Amino acid sequence: MDNLIQARPDLSLPINYVLDTNVLIHDPNALFNFDEHRVIIPMTVLEELDKLKTGKHTIAADCRQAIRAIDTILGSASPQEIEQGVPIQRSDRSPPNGSLTILMPQQANNISYLPNHINDNTIINTLCQMQQDRPGERIVLVTKDINMRLKARGCGIDSEDYHNDQLVSDIAQLSKGYYEIAGSFWDNIAEVETVQLEGKTVHYLPREGILQDVYPNMFILDSQGIVGRITEVTYDQVILLHLHYNQLIEQEAWGLKPLDIYQAMALNLLLDPDVHLVNLTGAAGSGKTILALAAAIEMTVVTKRFRRIIATRSVQGLDEDIGFLPGTEEEKMEPWLGAITDNLEALHCDDECTTGSVDYIMEKVPLHFKSLNYIRGRSFQQSLIIIDESQNLTPHQIKTIITRAGNASKVICLGNLAQIDTPYLSATSSGLTYLTERFKGFKHGGNIQLKAVPRSLLAEFAEANL
Repeated sequence: MDNLIQARPDLSLPINYVLDTNVLIHDPNALFNFDEHRVIIPMTVLEELDKLKTGKHTIAADCRQAIRAIDTILGSASPQEIEQGVPIQRSDRSPPNGSLTILMPQQANNISYLPNHINDNTIINTLCQMQQDRPGERIVLVTKDINMRLKARGCGIDSEDYHNDQLVSDIAQLSKGYYEIAGSFWDNIAEVETVQLEGKTVHYLPREGILQDVYPNMFILDSQGIVGRITEVTYDQVILLHLHYNQLIEQEAWGLKPLDIYQAMALNLLLDPDVHLVNLTGAAGSGKTILALAAAIEMTVVTKRFRRIIATRSVQGLDEDIGFLPGTEEEKMEPWLGAITDNLEALHCDDECTTGSVDYIMEKVPLHFKSLNYIRGRSFQQSLIIIDESQNLTPHQIKTIITRAGNASKVICLGNLAQIDTPYLSATSSGLTYLTERFKGFKHGGNIQLKAVPRSLLAEFAEANL
């Protein structure tokens, strides 16, 4: 019993957080996010980063950034100092907090280890030996790989996912972009001041009760047909722009009219020149792409608010090369962006010659297909950027793309959080979730979660029952 008590970790000591390669790829600055604790990078992880650092792929750039961050901290430290832990300096003004250590592989002594034929097992074996050598310290493996976490727990090693950029623990907590009220909205309001500004009806409401947790560009709906869009939120006041239901549902973009109030709210944000970022989420077939494309063509061809449309999408992991065979970047990306061309056909399906209309649009509309692998370092001016399948991006990757938007540009992110194809992402850790939560207080951004599935009766039934 005495030995068992001694083997328990001392909770007063810093925790040893061992980072897997996928954590540093997911967030190259992850090692700065463990406060006063010790961050440990196994030598196997450095070798994996070294193998992946070459090339123009986004994953290679993330590896290089992670390596630079490690090098910045370690600097000219001696092997003895690295073994003991080099203090992590986060800024010039704050004192060092926590430490960074490189962990060398160790040989087995008295423990039955996993086979060493794969790197994950090598890391777990090293941690088993480390846990035996340091019985009073707590060791936690941090990895995005669920199977590696299971194997580590089976070997007696604590393991967990990387949670630093997960802003919601349940996807149900994510903002929908609107607040639906049963009954009358006005029955819940104690006082209101209404004014007419430039032909618009604006309500000044106290920020209390049902309006306590609202934010700019959020919509208010009630069962009696009241629709409003919040334009400003202060400490104690909410400014609500009254929208006429019929006008909202009858608005049009490149001949496309919304099929329900949710698509109407999305189109309202898409066409607003003061909204620079729009996130549209929803099930397959809910109209995300066709709404974005119709609004993009309207604002590029008709109103000429933007000079060009840039369409791109996330390929799994952002590490797929578009290849070296003949063809331009746009020609190689076109198969990946079939949703764009499919929806172009849908917008002109009633024309006398659909193929001719689509060819005319492709010729006249400045529509460019771009690869995300080559988007770093660029700046797109007066452009409308459509990012399809953005649920497959990490928070770090979504930041890289959003910061490419230059002066007078607009970004539209489309995604279905129920269809994530990247192995190390979930709905709560997706970059689309992170972006939606981070930007919900931004007065020039908005998001809408589309509800219906109007693609077809078959698609609607499949979405609900499969």
